[in-house]
Amino acid sequence: MAFIITSPCKSEKSGECVEVCPVDCIEEGKDMFYIDPNICIDCGACEAVCPVEAIYIEDEVPEEETPYIEMNRKFFEE
Repeated sequence: MAFIITSPCKSEKSGECVEVCPVDCIEEGKDMFYIDPNICIDCGACEAVCPVEAIYIEDEVPEEETPYIEMNRKFFEE
């Protein structure tokens, strides 16, 4: 189970999450950052430093933000 970055990150892209990730699993997209579920080790470091509280463990993504789970997966399929 990986972490998911949701809508508050869109157009924000502060980048603190990238700086603290110990396995470099966060990549920058056009409008926001994405977490590679195949590399993420579920440490939670990114969640703790996100200034806009956009990062959730996949099972805890709010219902209105669930489309971001699929968006994240598709980002890494390309």
